[in-house]
Amino acid sequence: MGVRHSSTTVPTAAARARSVLATAWSCAVTTEIGRDELVGAHSVTDDGRLRLRPPEDSALAAALICAPHGEPSTLVEFADVAPVPLRDRIRARLWLSGSLAYDDEHLVFEPTCAVLHDSNGEREGIELDELALTMPDPLAEAESRLLTHLADAHPDAVEQLTRLISPDSLQGVVRVRPLALDRHGISLRLERARSQADVRLPFHQAVEDVSQVTECMHALLARARLSTARRGRPVGG
Repeated sequence: MGVRHSSTTVPTAAARARSVLATAWSCAVTTEIGRDELVGAHSVTDDGRLRLRPPEDSALAAALICAPHGEPSTLVEFADVAPVPLRDRIRARLWLSGSLAYDDEHLVFEPTCAVLHDSNGEREGIELDELALTMPDPLAEAESRLLTHLADAHPDAVEQLTRLISPDSLQGVVRVRPLALDRHGISLRLERARSQADVRLPFHQAVEDVSQVTECMHALLARARLSTARRGRPVGG
C-alpha cells in the first residue's frame, strides 16, 4: 500500500487516546469506595469500552456491591509514558469517567466523558462517538521499540535531526532525546539545565504501517543534512 498524503502533522486527541488505551499496561480506577491500581488487568474492545479484571478483594468489587443501582460512578486514568528515559516521562494523561457493570466474569466500564490532559497543561475533551470510531495510531504498538532503538543505537541520527530546529530554540540545550513517534512525525525533547521543551518534526507524508517509518526518517535526515541551521546545536543524547 502506498503512503497517502496527510493534511495534518499531529494526531487527533481521539487517536492519541486510542493509542494510550492500546498500549498502556496499567490504569488507576477510582470509585466512591476507593482507588485501585490495576496492572495488566484491562483490555479494550473494538468500540473503545474497557473490560477490567480486578482482584477479588479490590475496592472495585466492593463498589459494585455498595452502589445503589449496581453501576457506581467511576474514573479511570491512564498515563502515556515515554519509553525513553527522560526527566518527566508522562507525555499525557487520559481521564475517562463513566460507570461499571458486570458482564459475565468481567467488569465493563462504560465511558460517558473522555478528556486528554497534555503535559503542557492543555485539556481537550473527546467526543465518545469519535473515540469509539477512531483506531489507534498504526505505530502505537511499535513506538516503544522504535524510539528505544533510535536513542540507544543511533544518537548520531538524533543529533542530526536537531539541524531542523531553529538555532534560537537550541540555546542552552544540553541533551536531546526522542520523545514520541506517530504516523505524522517524531517529537524530540530538548533538555536544558533547569527547563525543557518539546519540538515536533513532521513527516512529509503520513505512514500507514511500521514498514514505511524508515523511508520517512531517511527523508527527515536528508533534509537535516541539507539544512544550514547548524549554529547552537546541542550535543547528541
